[in-house]
Amino acid sequence: MGSLIELPVWQDLQKHASQVQALHLRDLFAADANRAQQFSVEAEGLFLDYSKNRITSETVSLLVKLAEASGLRAAMDAMFRGDRINITEKRPVLHTALRAPRGAEVFVDGVNVIPEVHAVLDRMSDFANRVRSGEWLGFTGKRIRNVVNIGIGGSDLGPVMAYEALRSYAQRDLTLRFISNVDGTDFAEATHDLNADETLFIVASKTFGTLETMTNAYSARAWALAQLGDEKAVACHFVAVSTNAARVSDFGIDTANMFGFWDWVGGRYSMDSAIGLSTMLAIGPDNFRAMLAGFHAMDEHFRTAPFHENLPVLMALLTVWYNNFFGAQSVAVLPYDQYLKRFPAYLQQLTMESNGKYVTLSGERAQWETSPIYWGEPGTNGQHSFYQLIHQGTKLIPCDFIGFVHSLNSHGPHHDILIANLFAQAEALAFGKTADQVRAEGNEEWLVPHRVFEGNRPSNMLLADRLTPEILGKLVALYEHNVFTQGVIWQVDSFDQWGVELGKVLAVQIQPELTSGADLHHDSSTNALINRYRRLRHV
Repeated sequence: MGSLIELPVWQDLQKHASQVQALHLRDLFAADANRAQQFSVEAEGLFLDYSKNRITSETVSLLVKLAEASGLRAAMDAMFRGDRINITEKRPVLHTALRAPRGAEVFVDGVNVIPEVHAVLDRMSDFANRVRSGEWLGFTGKRIRNVVNIGIGGSDLGPVMAYEALRSYAQRDLTLRFISNVDGTDFAEATHDLNADETLFIVASKTFGTLETMTNAYSARAWALAQLGDEKAVACHFVAVSTNAARVSDFGIDTANMFGFWDWVGGRYSMDSAIGLSTMLAIGPDNFRAMLAGFHAMDEHFRTAPFHENLPVLMALLTVWYNNFFGAQSVAVLPYDQYLKRFPAYLQQLTMESNGKYVTLSGERAQWETSPIYWGEPGTNGQHSFYQLIHQGTKLIPCDFIGFVHSLNSHGPHHDILIANLFAQAEALAFGKTADQVRAEGNEEWLVPHRVFEGNRPSNMLLADRLTPEILGKLVALYEHNVFTQGVIWQVDSFDQWGVELGKVLAVQIQPELTSGADLHHDSSTNALINRYRRLRHV
């Protein structure tokens, strides 16, 4: 395919954007009493109202044509059938196979991978049931009451997010902790009130060689043995999510308690693989499989729905619209549910590690903007921190609002107040408050400019009945396919992450230099910083 910006539909969108930028949402709603119905879609238990976007029916038509001209349908088919669409690593991209039902067929190099996926799920289920029931005992004969997941990146963000999101479904007599940062404080705070004889560690590293993860894993090993005193205890208190049996065995873990996954699963797409073992321990195998069913339902919606009714495609096209034609540099994700407090952090890796690239599939530098910055906090907390900038700042920040009709914790008027704030924020962003409205409230003229809200600030509203394991799976898959669609249009490989490598390589070089007197051969700034650290570290 040729250059994105040379596509005729791209040029049509540029002309169209110059016209739409002059329109205000107040006028668009006033001119069409059915606008909310026209620009909303419901599928798989998720309702998307995208009417408060700066779009017309022509906008949607042109954006759908852009998806078609970008070869989105062919790219989707290639992903689902297991083509090696991760071109720089020459790998298939088959996180969708992780949630395919028994009996499905997905082939990699002529082998149907679905039986192996379910074999791992069955082993995970058996292990989770043994731990949750108290059948699995620690070295001293006590049952496990604490589970500590050690990982980083996708081996941490997904499990943390899922545990927090589904805490209402968790077995409450199990304490879940997560360690990711190589900063020793993370390890110290996660373990300071735990007893080793009641603690199980999950070490999640495909190669069992990730520096940060293995540093924490060996600290955990030393911590446990300091209390338990016998190397044989390691096998009772550590399990592995890995594919490197030799290293797992050398660590002291019984390889019978090693749960594998595959090269065709990227880290940030792995929370529904064995990486989700901590999630399964928390919520149980049945709830975990319900989450997988939610993932699969959204996979099928994405795979089969027409683009103009396709939730992930529509959300992706709107992101492209603002990113590339309005100059918006970020997207705020604002879940109005405390259980989703880690969802924006999870999406940061999913979106920016996937599409934060300036090199296209053809190896050329992109002449267009790629991934925006994703960020956010749960409502209503964010209203008292950064909403000021979204409402009255100089930057255009499209927002994804997420809410639920029913709360999992009903306490008097709390949920109605929460949802009133959710709807009110989207309304205020769209329509604002005019100078005449401010004056009508009796404000002095000098104060009027300060209390005017321009409005015309776009948002999506995602609503579901309640936050269940199935709905969480659908939400995550929605954003996974949203990101994939963006990447297809921007012509980038959404499934590699070379940008995380260089700093890690240099860190391995710098680490021994911090404690030695070796000559330094970095730039003057880095040399000076290392020398300063050398001087002060023993003071």
